[in-house]
Amino acid sequence: MSEHKTIDVAATQMLDRAKEIGFLTTFDRAKAQEPRCTFGNTGICCRICLQGPCRILPKKPGGNKGICGAADYTIVARNTVRYIAGGAAAHSDHGRHIAETLLHVAEGKLHDYKVTDPDKLVRVAKRIGVETEGRDVMAITKDVASAALAEFGRVDETQELTWINAYTDEKRLDLWRKTTIMPSGINLSLAQLLHQTHVGTDSDPVNIIFGGLKAALCDIDGQHLATDLSDILFGTGVPVVTEANLGAIKADKVNIALHGHNPLLSQMVVNAAKEMQDEAKAAGATGINLVGICCTGNEVLMREGVAIATNFATQELAVMTGAMDAMVVDVQCIMPSLRSAAECFHTKIVTTMPIMKIPGSYHFAFDEHNAINSAKEIIRLAIEAYKNRDASKVSIPEIKNTVVAGFSLESILNIFGKINPENPIRVLVDAIEAGEIKGIASLIGCNNLKGTHDQNHTAIAIELAKNDVFLLAGGCSAQAHALAGMMNGEAVKKYAGEGLKKFFARLNAAAGLTTELPLMFHTGSCVDYSRQQDLVNMLAKEMGVENHEVPYVVSAPEAMSEKAVAIGSWNVAYGNPTHVGVIAPTVGSQLVNDVVTKIAEDVFGGFFFWEPDALKASERLVEIIEERNWKNAMRKKARDAKAAAE
Repeated sequence: MSEHKTIDVAATQMLDRAKEIGFLTTFDRAKAQEPRCTFGNTGICCRICLQGPCRILPKKPGGNKGICGAADYTIVARNTVRYIAGGAAAHSDHGRHIAETLLHVAEGKLHDYKVTDPDKLVRVAKRIGVETEGRDVMAITKDVASAALAEFGRVDETQELTWINAYTDEKRLDLWRKTTIMPSGINLSLAQLLHQTHVGTDSDPVNIIFGGLKAALCDIDGQHLATDLSDILFGTGVPVVTEANLGAIKADKVNIALHGHNPLLSQMVVNAAKEMQDEAKAAGATGINLVGICCTGNEVLMREGVAIATNFATQELAVMTGAMDAMVVDVQCIMPSLRSAAECFHTKIVTTMPIMKIPGSYHFAFDEHNAINSAKEIIRLAIEAYKNRDASKVSIPEIKNTVVAGFSLESILNIFGKINPENPIRVLVDAIEAGEIKGIASLIGCNNLKGTHDQNHTAIAIELAKNDVFLLAGGCSAQAHALAGMMNGEAVKKYAGEGLKKFFARLNAAAGLTTELPLMFHTGSCVDYSRQQDLVNMLAKEMGVENHEVPYVVSAPEAMSEKAVAIGSWNVAYGNPTHVGVIAPTVGSQLVNDVVTKIAEDVFGGFFFWEPDALKASERLVEIIEERNWKNAMRKKARDAKAAAE
């Protein structure tokens, strides 16, 4: 077996197969890019105007600044916040699309979609100030959808974004106002940031970074409304038991992969597949099998229990099994190389969104007015492809693991509520204050082939669990744990520290589930990270501390996309220490790097730190949690002493 840059045995088998047939995968292309450009890696390459690109050479007279005179700190700051703008645009545009669909449901224009979770609709409506008393569901739905859409086009800078305002405590909001990063409109903030970083505009790195943080807050606002409205449309996730890895692909079935980030069509494919099993059987298959890749996969996993095939870096390998009849893609994190991989087999690559096409693929234009019919057409294309499948090319690794997922905030609180019905969040607080668990960590992010695929994701999770840290996971990071067999009850027995085991034992005894709880709670796709922040906000309130004092950390071991930069930035603005497992393109400027890794803590309580080594990163994350616990204990001791003296 050849040596590959992944810890996934199934992926390794498929990479060997790719080598046999002469297909160059993303792993080969990553190696071919070495050595990486030092200027680009450190953020000191500027391509904002056509005089460049300019590269900063600190010791070269004249070369130590760009042609326009921009210093390293200006260039690095500009490059960094433009990542944030791209990420926030992606997440918020996703949310806008969901909001438009919900509005059209409320207006009676769509028949394939409905309000699936009216209880969540009412909760969200009350939270954002929409009247619910005595009103019917569609009237409330229209106002909630309209409020979401208003987040995008608002130009009155005296107003503030509704969602982050409704879900964030007043002290944090005041801090954002004082630092001028509180946004009013998503489109406005992104446009202003691109203007701010145009050649000849802002050269103050701190001011540029604050503009970036305003865009990052737009990112979580777009994420939050996308999650809320998706739950309203498709249902809020509850615990489900399924499986993960390439072994979830079935040789005797029509296999369709749902890939990307937008659930509007993928949910329709799930619904249609339930009705079309007989058509697949008529073609000689035993039925239709759906699997997920990336965050569209996470969406249908959370709500429907659809198995995970793989994550971002290994998406080509699902095609390499020779049994993938169609791969349906929407937006974000979809490799153009999928079409090249499909040429080696019978697989149909189906694009569905107007802003995402791949030359040579099939394009089924998504039409929300005929969504179920579009889904059926795609499934029929997959059934026809199945008829042309070459059995001699089928090679599916017999590797899969049990996965327990579906942990929306509501389902987490429901589990805690089995122990404390009156105040569910108190269960987590009690466990922290008793020292049973040290704190909480969110494991998030993408894949990045600058390191070994999935290795740091799983290594950090193991170390944190051993140190009694309660784990949340989402995005491709969650899929890494699922693929590795770490998202089930057996993983608790294998990896959890004694305190964490006791905590899970108590939850298992009370929850009444048919299977044991997993080592980490899968909260959904990368657009769903607001679920994690909402939990932290609740913890802060219950503990009587501010956000930046909660024993909570974030780790993105393989950060890759612009979305990851935006996510990390709003986490820092919320006061969350955020680990990134690749060296960020800020190190080209000592000033900018110090701002995001040190000075940010003084202002917001959160900060970034870069650490590619999983063990060192884990040690630092545990130290941060322990330090916050110690400070909280000292504050409590001081309060108790003061109360006793009075």
